[in-house]
Amino acid sequence: MRPGGGGFEALGSLPAMYPEWLGDPTFASTHRVRFPYIAGEMANGISTTRMVVAMARAGMLSFFGAGGLGAARVEAALRELSETLRSSPNWGVNLLHSPNEPGYEDRVVDLVHHHGVVNVSVSAFMDLTPAVVRCAATGLHTDPEGRIVRRTRLFAKVSRPEVAEKFMSPAPDELLRALLEQGRLTADEVSLARRIPLATDVTVEADSGGHTDNRPLTVILPAMLALRDTLSRRHGYAERVRVGAAGGLGDPLAVASAFACGADYVVTGTVNQRSVEAGTSDEVKRLLAEADLADVTMAPASDMFEYGIKVQVLRRGTMYANRAAGLYEAYCRYDSLERIPTGVRDRMERDLLRAGFDEAWAATRRYWADRDPDQIAVAERDPKHRMALVFRSYLGQASRWAITGEPSRRADYQVWCGPAIGSFNRWVAGSPLAEQQHCTVVQIARNLMEGAAVVTRTHQLRSYGVRVSCAGNYVPRLLS
Repeated sequence: MRPGGGGFEALGSLPAMYPEWLGDPTFASTHRVRFPYIAGEMANGISTTRMVVAMARAGMLSFFGAGGLGAARVEAALRELSETLRSSPNWGVNLLHSPNEPGYEDRVVDLVHHHGVVNVSVSAFMDLTPAVVRCAATGLHTDPEGRIVRRTRLFAKVSRPEVAEKFMSPAPDELLRALLEQGRLTADEVSLARRIPLATDVTVEADSGGHTDNRPLTVILPAMLALRDTLSRRHGYAERVRVGAAGGLGDPLAVASAFACGADYVVTGTVNQRSVEAGTSDEVKRLLAEADLADVTMAPASDMFEYGIKVQVLRRGTMYANRAAGLYEAYCRYDSLERIPTGVRDRMERDLLRAGFDEAWAATRRYWADRDPDQIAVAERDPKHRMALVFRSYLGQASRWAITGEPSRRADYQVWCGPAIGSFNRWVAGSPLAEQQHCTVVQIARNLMEGAAVVTRTHQLRSYGVRVSCAGNYVPRLLS
């Protein structure tokens, strides 16, 4: 406003800024979406088919959370999605590394190819497996112009450069040769696989919920971008690998900062658990809505328990992290269930397993008889493996109790959650998105991207000397 009134003084002008312009434009053209944004997979079906359908129909990309589910449930979900979305290419499924169940990865890959799933997000891999290579290389062919066409696009979620390099490079010759000899790939597929990176898109996972190394995004993302460029020059790729950002993205400032650091696209996870479509209980959604920045902690992972791998979980309102840590400590200290001291054993049976060790093993044995009988054979030879399976049964059920809202197990809820939940709650407070009925996965996505565009434009103004604040200048609202 001019001194004394009389209208506004023009300080300068900038062209319009749209959320579609953030990130790499090839992301939208390749995956046929409107925004460079993904609603990431959350295991045990927390990222539901309903969530995937909503995002696809809104012109965005998302992944069904297949991790931790049996093959039958994964197949049912893929059948539902392929029938509902038909030829829409903007959806996919998660393939979670399963070092204790190597056959599981192959079964999921078979389902992916059977149902014609275009996009697969692989996560928690420290090294490549034959299943991952087969997933990416099956169906490779060339078009009339000689360009390599993929049947399946691989998204790799990574947090370490040495792992990222494996996915940004062509598939290893030794794995390709083995798959060729087994008749699982053709000679043409192997030849083409040697000319392209294994993954089309690599997601850099920073301080996220679930599996995470808790790395700051501003440290790890630039290193991954530089690695991508180095490998592109080395291998002479016709198309570069896109690098996305995940972890800690709970408000527009965080999303805008990821794009400002060079991310080609962004992936959200933790915040989507508050959405209407999330496959978790109302009680968990209430706990998440009350969480702040520091209400998270690390706890043993059920799928990689024996390796000491941890996941980030909600701390507020649950005792899961402390109880799971106690189980892992006992696993490291003792060689079998029988060697655990009576006092420790009594507490475990009373507070955690709510059954005697023998009864707990019988229930665990029944579970593995359906899922992977080989695990039973190993456990009967190795008492320590039997102990691990019994303890893992508690860890695995803890996430399911949270999903179903089992009232008698409220203190044992395992809720995968990163600190982004705190920034999200602070941002949406007092807005329509604070109300559960309005907090849909599509509204979360649209508001984060719209807000990121506003923040980016604000920074542009600041770079031209216009003194404006970038904090709190976008309030969530219902967008169409």
